[in-house]
Amino acid sequence: MRAEYDFSKGKRGAVIPQKGKTRISIFIDNAVLDEFRSRAEKAGTGYQTMMNEALRRYLSSTDLPVTESSLRQILRQEMPQYLRSPTTRSRRKARTSRGH
Repeated sequence: MRAEYDFSKGKRGAVIPQKGKTRISIFIDNAVLDEFRSRAEKAGTGYQTMMNEALRRYLSSTDLPVTESSLRQILRQEMPQYLRSPTTRSRRKARTSRGH
């Protein structure tokens, strides 16, 4: 070990930057953080890695394209309410009285 070290050309920050990742500071509920830490310890992985994976899964599951079957399901749920609404009935009466 040397008696003195020259840090005049030293830089602050991580020694090895990770590509594709950004360091941030966020506030997480204590209970959520405790649960991630507990699960990560049981799984033998890091809690931040586990949180990142959970966020990735959530984002990939909510950004799915609308398929024919999902659109049909939505229409089946929404159309009865739409057809029962008073504004829809008045529009249909107006169109039928005009001969459309």
